[in-house]
Amino acid sequence: MRTVAVLGGGIGGLAASYYLCKSPQVTKVILLEASSRFGGWLWSTRRSDGAVFEHGPRGIRPAGAVGSNTLNMVDDLGLGEEILPVSYSHVASRNRYLYVNGQLHKMPSGISGIVRTVPPFSQPLLLSVAAEILVNKTKNDDESVHSFVSRRLGKELADIAVDSLCRGVFAGDCRKLSVRSCFPVLYNAEQHRGSIVLGMLLGSGEAQVITRGPLAKRSKKESWAQWSLKRGMQSFPEAIAENLQQSGRVQLHKEAVVKQIDPSASGWQVRLEDGVLSADHIISALPAKALSSVLPRSCQPLTQQLQDISSVTVAVVNLEYDGSILPVMGFGHLVPSSEDRGLLGVVYDSVPFPQHNRPDGQTTRLTVMMGGAWFEEEFGVPEAATAERLLSRATEAVRCHLGVTAAPSWSRVILHRDCIPQYYEGHFQREKKKKERRTDK
Repeated sequence: MRTVAVLGGGIGGLAASYYLCKSPQVTKVILLEASSRFGGWLWSTRRSDGAVFEHGPRGIRPAGAVGSNTLNMVDDLGLGEEILPVSYSHVASRNRYLYVNGQLHKMPSGISGIVRTVPPFSQPLLLSVAAEILVNKTKNDDESVHSFVSRRLGKELADIAVDSLCRGVFAGDCRKLSVRSCFPVLYNAEQHRGSIVLGMLLGSGEAQVITRGPLAKRSKKESWAQWSLKRGMQSFPEAIAENLQQSGRVQLHKEAVVKQIDPSASGWQVRLEDGVLSADHIISALPAKALSSVLPRSCQPLTQQLQDISSVTVAVVNLEYDGSILPVMGFGHLVPSSEDRGLLGVVYDSVPFPQHNRPDGQTTRLTVMMGGAWFEEEFGVPEAATAERLLSRATEAVRCHLGVTAAPSWSRVILHRDCIPQYYEGHFQREKKKKERRTDK
C-alpha cells in the first residue's frame, strides 16, 4: 500500500488525486498547493447580483476520449444538474469571427462558405482543400505550425486563420509552435495518410475508447460543442476538492510551497517551508519551470530540459456593459498578429452563456485577451504592466472592433503570468529524452 504526494492543486493535480483515490494500491494521497486556492487557471468571479465572470477557460469541449472522460467525472461528482451545454447549432458555435483590415469577418462555415470566396480570404477554401490531397508528405520529423499549413493549404490560410487560431488557443506564435506537439492530429494525418483531408476522412491512428456515462451520452445525442457550469468553471475544481476531502484518503494542503524533493531509502522526501513529508511516489502537476526548481541535483539533465520550455503571460480583462451592445452574434473574434500583435481576441461571453449575466436588466459580458508571446514587446515586463493600462487597451479594442462607445459598467483585470507553455518546433525530441530517462531508471 502506497502514499503518493501530488505537487500542484490545479485541475491536473486535482484530477490525478481523484483517480489515485480509486486505486486499491494507494493508501494515502497528499495534495500540495502553493496558493490559497485549488483550481489553478479555472477561476471564476461570482458577483453578489448573480453575474459570473471567467478569468481562465470558460468552457470545455466534450469531444473525444478526454471529453467523455471529463463528463464521466462531472457525473460522478454530482454536477450533472449544473451543466450549461452549448450545441453545435447554437449561434455561438456557428459564428466565429476574425478581425482583419479593420473589419470583422465571419469565418466560412457550411457548404456555401467553402465553395465561394468569403473575405478576408481571396479564394474559396475548397480550392485549398482539394489541392491539399496532392501535396507530398514531408520527410522532416517536425516543423512549425505555420510552415506545415503554408505547405499543405497555402500561405494565406496560415497567415490569417491559423495564425489567429494559435493566438486564441496557445497565445503563441504559429511560426515557432510545433505542429507535431501542438496539433498531433494534423501531423499524424499527414504521416499515416499523406494528407490532412484523407486523415480526417479515414482516420490516422487508433483512437482511445472510453465508456460513456449518462452525461457523455447526452452530450453526443444533443450535439454539444462545449459546456460550462451554472456557477462558473471554478465549480469543477471545488467539487473535486470536496470529493477528495470526503474520501478520507486525501490530505489537502493550501499555501504549501514545495522547496525541494529528494530521494530517500523508502521513496521520496518533500521539503516544505515548515517541515518535511515522506511519500513512496510523487506526481508533479507543476509548471515545467516550477518543477525544475525543486528537483534534486541528480536530475540535472531533466532540470535543464524543463527550464528550456518557454511559457507566456496573458492579460485577461473582463468587461460588463449595460444593454445589448454587440454588432454581431457569435462566440467572439480573434485577431491575427499582422493586425495587432498585442491583442489576441475578444470573447462575447453573453452569447454562449447568457445564464451568467446578472438576472436584472440587459447586460453584455466580454473578455479581452492580450499579450501572450507578444506581451513584453507590447506591454513590457509583467511587473510594469499596470491594470489601468491594460484596461485602457482592452476598452479601446472593444471601441475599435465592435463600435462600442460607452464605458463598461464593471471591469476586472487579471494578469496570468507564465500561464501557457509553448511547445516549439522540436519539442517532441525533449519529450523523447524524458521518456528515455524514465526507462533507464
